[in-house]
Amino acid sequence: MKLVPLFDRVVLKQLVAEETTKSGIVLPGQAKEKPQQAEVIAVGPGGVVDGKEITMQVKEGDQVIYSKYSGTEVEVEGEKLIVVKQSDILAVIE
Repeated sequence: MKLVPLFDRVVLKQLVAEETTKSGIVLPGQAKEKPQQAEVIAVGPGGVVDGKEITMQVKEGDQVIYSKYSGTEVEVEGEKLIVVKQSDILAVIE
């Protein structure tokens, strides 16, 4: 099954969270923060959303930083993905 986003939506796959701090302390499951970095898996076509023309600024394979509490989590074939609006993406990591 392939997930194809509509309009200005983007499908993201979260990057793995760090399990140890820089000083070497191992973090238990509850102490780990939800990572805000992700890889773009699929991009919608853009188009007219709320009367405004939207052109997509990200592409598949980009690594991005997105808003902490944005998007909808979905599970496709055992893989956890997040569907967000393009406006919830804060930056592209180069």
